[in-house]
Amino acid sequence: MQHTVLSVAGLKGTMSEAEVHVLQARMRGGVLNKAKRGELAIPLPVGFVYNDQGQVILDPDEQVQQSVRLLFATFRRTGSVVATARAFRQEGLKFPVRPSREPRHGGLVWGQLTTYRACNILQNPRYTGAFVYGRYRTRRKVDGIGRTMTRLPKEEWHTFLPNAHAGYIEWDDYEENLRRIRENAGSYSRERRFPAREGPALLQGLVRCGVCGLPMGVFYRSRRQGLLPDYVCAEHIRHGGKKCQQIPGAGIDEAIGQLLVEVVSPLALEVALTVQQEIQSRLEEADRLRRTQVERARYEANLAQRRYMKVDPDNRLVADALEADWNQKLRVLAEAQQEYERQRRADSEALDAEKRSQILALATDFPRLWRDPNTPDRERKRMARLILEDVTLIKDRQITVHIRFKGGVVKTLQLPIPLNAPQRRATNPSVVAEVNQLLNDHAWVKVASILNERGFRTGEGNSFDAPRVKSIAAHYGLGSHYDRLRTRGLLTISEIARLLGITKKEVRKRRNHGLIVGHPSNDHREYLYERPMLPIQEPAGSVRAHEVQYEA
Repeated sequence: MQHTVLSVAGLKGTMSEAEVHVLQARMRGGVLNKAKRGELAIPLPVGFVYNDQGQVILDPDEQVQQSVRLLFATFRRTGSVVATARAFRQEGLKFPVRPSREPRHGGLVWGQLTTYRACNILQNPRYTGAFVYGRYRTRRKVDGIGRTMTRLPKEEWHTFLPNAHAGYIEWDDYEENLRRIRENAGSYSRERRFPAREGPALLQGLVRCGVCGLPMGVFYRSRRQGLLPDYVCAEHIRHGGKKCQQIPGAGIDEAIGQLLVEVVSPLALEVALTVQQEIQSRLEEADRLRRTQVERARYEANLAQRRYMKVDPDNRLVADALEADWNQKLRVLAEAQQEYERQRRADSEALDAEKRSQILALATDFPRLWRDPNTPDRERKRMARLILEDVTLIKDRQITVHIRFKGGVVKTLQLPIPLNAPQRRATNPSVVAEVNQLLNDHAWVKVASILNERGFRTGEGNSFDAPRVKSIAAHYGLGSHYDRLRTRGLLTISEIARLLGITKKEVRKRRNHGLIVGHPSNDHREYLYERPMLPIQEPAGSVRAHEVQYEA
């Protein structure tokens, strides 16, 4: 009997669990059917609200709309999520947030735009006006604790209803934003493509290796003239291999820049005018958004004033609290007005009449705009990316540069391999030949003096002195003036003294009288002597070496 009761109780429990599953399945089916019709009410991202009829509309708060539109416009201009968030911070702009948790659930809160929030907004298809459901797949973990969430491709979304309501951007703009974010992702993907950075490498993110076909990175070398880029294909190093190529990039960047100047010059005026209009519209948009912040602060101050004026004056506890709140709102309003005026003055200075004229002047001279030292490297890269698709490099006896423009046009350049440091510092061959010629007749100091008089310089651009001439002679195997005189058969003072049987002093004396021919052999007034061909007439008072007597 007891077993029967337990069996019936267990069966009822199993049936109850089955009913729960059935109910959950029916509820899930109802949710999916409602989502398929686009009628499912789900939490909306900031910038959208439900009206009284349950329809999705743009947030009636004008400041919220302007903030969202400015975010998309800034990303379209900068091409980077981080740069978008940084631009909001630099402009002192706040961004709206609707908290999903207590204590301010559903309310509007203004704060700093973070990179995480900006990335979520840019990747949310709801801003195109589409109703989307089922973008993520949620699974319970094996241990039963927590869940995993996987983002699904568009083809696997449960519901996608384009143009279901008003939006902020078009679907093509949304897909372009996703493409940029994927390219900017700092992953180890072979096809990664980073946004334009601050470094001087013009082809950063555009250059590919002509050996293996993979993207090439940038390595900077610090020199006296600044940072010099090298384009390096180091992808195989991560897998234990060797790098394919490492190519100096300064000459390549200069050649590409010259090519862009030649190609873009006819369009320079239109480009500059477009840039001016973009700057002006950006400043106007930021000014309008700051003005709405001031208006919001003024509204909250007026609201606090009305609350204070309606309170019973005798109720000091409430009146004091409302008065403190009113004072706080007035301080916030004053700060907002001061910040607005400061930014407005800064914007007016940023694009005054003089700078507008400078932009128009540069428009007619694109080479000047390109080579202007005040033009940031990041902007040069952005201009290059508007024109170039990619650049492929192959290093052999020369550097082959295949340039692919937007639209498919390809141009090839052949550039010489840059000289390395020893080659750049090497002495000009004509200078070496001149040194070799002068050493036949002169010693080190005299050779250096003659080279300076004739305007010659070392490989590093310095003037000559005796040590530099000696270094050149040693490096190129040039014999010294002394060695050359010895090769011609000239004798040292000791040798000629033994030959003639006289003292060294007598040799010097006879050289001074012209009886013996001597040639300076170095910079220390030492001589080498020609071998006498005829008997030498001894000057009066001369003494032979064997006739020298010494007194005790």
